[in-house]
Parts: sequence; structure tokens; C-alpha cells
Amino acid sequence: MGAMPYGKEAGPQVKAQLPDRVAIITGGAKGQGRAASLLFASEGAKVIVADRDFENAEITANEIKAAGGQAVAVKVDVSVEEDVKNMIAAAIDSFGRLDILFNNAGIGYSEKDKVVIAGVVDTPVEAWDTFMAVNLRSVFLGCKHALPIMIKQGGGVIVNSASINALVSMPGADHYTAAKGGIVALTRVLADVYGPSGIRVNCLCPGSTMTPMLGEGGMDPSNPRFDRWKANCPLRRPATADEMASVALFLASDASSFVTGVIIPVDGGYTCR
Repeated sequence: MGAMPYGKEAGPQVKAQLPDRVAIITGGAKGQGRAASLLFASEGAKVIVADRDFENAEITANEIKAAGGQAVAVKVDVSVEEDVKNMIAAAIDSFGRLDILFNNAGIGYSEKDKVVIAGVVDTPVEAWDTFMAVNLRSVFLGCKHALPIMIKQGGGVIVNSASINALVSMPGADHYTAAKGGIVALTRVLADVYGPSGIRVNCLCPGSTMTPMLGEGGMDPSNPRFDRWKANCPLRRPATADEMASVALFLASDASSFVTGVIIPVDGGYTCR
């Protein structure tokens, strides 16, 4: 369940979970990233909505501002170091600090991006390199340029988005699985190394989620793949983007202040079998 919409009357006031925190959310224009941008802002965060789709990033940022929050849209290709450096600089220039980095951006099985579904033998080298760049190199770059700022500030939080593909075998998505597995391993080592600096690093591993990206990959109610997922998931449905955003919020907030180095599957029980 997502946060209560802005302006909606409630009972006793609940303290915001991210008061005045500055958060960068990559892939913030759509799906899970958009849901996280809106949720984090509703909990008091100042949000950098970062995405290569600047038009929709700006729509998300404007929605936050219209509701009384603070947000800036930034165009970024997360696989390009100069873009990532500019994204980090935008947080400092706009809000003076960086408290949270949610490395959410990634690609899946999209016709638009000319990404294939194949095993190792049949995967073009170009497709392998694309997956590694957008899904894994991006996390490395974000952490590389955010960590020095967080160290100087005396702490911070990094949330990396991987996938249940990193935890179980899903043949036919070998390049995707390898990239997401790299995120899991990187999360653990960063949590170990930077914990003494007051920096927590955790990893969210989504199962199938009703977002535009997975819709392109067949996770649509009209597609047989949708029924196969439901049959193998104990909760018998995909997640919503808001459900993923809620777990990201937990990991980004003080509610998880003694949690670091953890890999959390959010998959309706898929990996418990």
C-alpha cells in the first residue's frame, strides 16, 4: 500500500519518515521509480527524479511540487559516468546534501530497447554489454560518486534494486540474471566496507511487478506468462509498484536504522519454494 495522497484528511498526525532528507531516485519517471518518488516526497523527502525519459521525469517532479513537495527532474543515462556525476551534482546544487540514493533504474525485456531473451550461447555480445551497463555499471557509478559525499556528511543510505533473478535460476534471462547477481554481491561488500562510516547499503529484489517495463516483457493479464507467474507465486499475483516503493521506503528510512547488507526478496513468496 502506498502513502496516503497529499491533502487527504487523516486522524492523529504521523511523523514523516524522511523529513528533509534529500533522495536521488534513478528510473524515477515511471513504474517502481515513479511510485518511490511520490512516496518518498509524501514522507518529507526532497527528491531528484532522475531518468533518461526527461519528459516523464518532469511530470513526476511537477506532481510532487503541485502537492507541496520539493523535487527536481534530471535527465540521466545511468550507464554514462558524466551523466551520473551531473545527477549527483544536481542534488547538491538544488538541496545542499545527499542522504539517500535509490539505484532503481534498469532495463528488462523490452522490444523498444532491442533487448533479447536468450541463454548464454544465443545472447549477442552487444545485448550482454547493454545489460551490464544499464543494470550493473549504473549501480557502480551511482555508488562511486555518492559515497564520498555521504562519507563527508557522516552517513547516508543506499538502496539498490536487483531482482529475484539474482536469487533463483531463471533460464533464458542469463545476461539479466548475471547483472542483477552482481548488484547483490556489490551491495554486501559496500555494506561491509562503509558501515563504519555510517552508511547503510541494502538490496531490494523485486519479483514480477505491474510496471510498464514488465508489461513490455509479457507481464500483462492478457499474456500467458502472467498466468504462469500467478501459478508459481503463493500470493497468486504480481506486485504493484506501490508495494515495491513501500519496501524501498522502509530501507531508506530510520525504521531500518540497524539494517544493512540485507537482500530482501519482495516476490509474493516466489523464492520460498
